[in-house]
Amino acid sequence: MNGRVSSWDLSVGVDGPGTRFVVFTAGCPLRCQYCQNPETWRMRDGRQVTTGEIMAEIGKYRRFISVAGGGVTLSGGEPLLQPRFTADLLRRCHDSGLHTALDTSGLLGGRAPDALLADTDLVLLDIKSYDPATYRRLTGGPVQPTLRFARRLAELGRPTWVRFVLVPGLTDAPDNVDALARFVAGLGNVERVDVLPFHRMATGKYERLGLRFPLTGVAPPNQELLDRVHAQFRAHGVTSV
Repeated sequence: MNGRVSSWDLSVGVDGPGTRFVVFTAGCPLRCQYCQNPETWRMRDGRQVTTGEIMAEIGKYRRFISVAGGGVTLSGGEPLLQPRFTADLLRRCHDSGLHTALDTSGLLGGRAPDALLADTDLVLLDIKSYDPATYRRLTGGPVQPTLRFARRLAELGRPTWVRFVLVPGLTDAPDNVDALARFVAGLGNVERVDVLPFHRMATGKYERLGLRFPLTGVAPPNQELLDRVHAQFRAHGVTSV
């Protein structure tokens, strides 16, 4: 099966449990203002590879990944923009005994058949905002498909970590955080929420691509704000890290 990827790399602790082999697929339908991977936006900028080629690359690190309690994560970009390629790679990894994770915005969750999700041990679901107006301002897209996908994952009982990027002045409104915490608490399959502090580390990438980073004037959240948001999730019985 052919697909287009931007790159792959090893990571620890940020793309699922243990040491992960992370495949960054090419192409994304959203334009998040804090996006850290603008080089993945356009599918045509990726290089064409086969799932067999990627499996061969994963094989070079398999022993190290397994000993470190990790696995393979498909990220992007948006992996569900290439659902057949993503499904084939997840199936191959899962059948070989590797832990699999899918990092997705959920916008294209309707493209993920149940078989794809059955081969996914963990979904990393990026819910960028619960408030629809904030979500559209932040991403250019609607939040409703993501929420529908979250409910479907709950119905299927798929283990999920929700990822929420905390951006001062944009996603930090108490009502927005509270609504997200209430929604997540009602799903039943979410093991934790990763509260990810906004940062500007990708500014150099934007400059190299001739792009302007939209949030250059926004400072990372301070500890007081982080503590308040974590407390809001805890108040609804949700584990946040």
